[in-house]
Amino acid sequence: MNNNFNVTIRVWRQDGPEEPGRMKEYKVKDVSPDMSFLEMLDILNEDLLKKNEKPIAFESDCREGICGCCGLVVNGDVHGPDDHSTVCQLHMRRFKDGDVITVEPWRLRSFPIIKDLVVDRTAFERIMAAGGYVSVNTGAAPDANSVPVNKEDAEEAMDSAACIGCGACVAACPNGAAMLFTGAKISQLALLPQGAPERQQRALCMLEAMDREGFGNCSNEYECEAVCPKDVKVSNIARLNREFLLANLFGKAETK
Repeated sequence: MNNNFNVTIRVWRQDGPEEPGRMKEYKVKDVSPDMSFLEMLDILNEDLLKKNEKPIAFESDCREGICGCCGLVVNGDVHGPDDHSTVCQLHMRRFKDGDVITVEPWRLRSFPIIKDLVVDRTAFERIMAAGGYVSVNTGAAPDANSVPVNKEDAEEAMDSAACIGCGACVAACPNGAAMLFTGAKISQLALLPQGAPERQQRALCMLEAMDREGFGNCSNEYECEAVCPKDVKVSNIARLNREFLLANLFGKAETK
């Protein structure tokens, strides 16, 4: 039995960062419910190419919910209607015949649109470059048990490190805050002894970089945690605030 169906896609088209954008409608026929959302967009692009029209620009890489590239707003939902997932994990079985599906990019000043559904998320990279690392040269890899780490701390650090930097937390936040992302990147090192030597400098530098990029501040809306594909907790924001407070109390390190 063939359960394929047809949908209408309303998608944001924008030729470049300085060009005006507009919504445009396309019909996509014979959609399989087993297709992923990105596979449906692939089929639409193939049809556009056959008609000598420009394909829709969107990002994807692993298509396994790991890379964080496929950030889209689908029918007003960041990453689509499924909880704690990415767009590449969204399947067309979530829709039905005749549905009109609206697809938009992240709409944030800190993530400017490059083309169509592709946005520039290098602001996250600049935050990481400001202090999201351990700069000590440790030589060859040490034995796994050479530095004792409390099991609870190790697990919490791993949970924080699960952040894939997709930007969904920023896109969902009414303030455009990047505090869940920044908090997760600070937490994953603050919880481990390897991150202790640069702890104060890291918090000050990364928060300064976050502010410089124009992100907003947290007002406890919890939208970031609700849409995070890796279920990163807002407790990381609390830790970020504590790290920043301690860094200021015990003297500011030189910022980079």
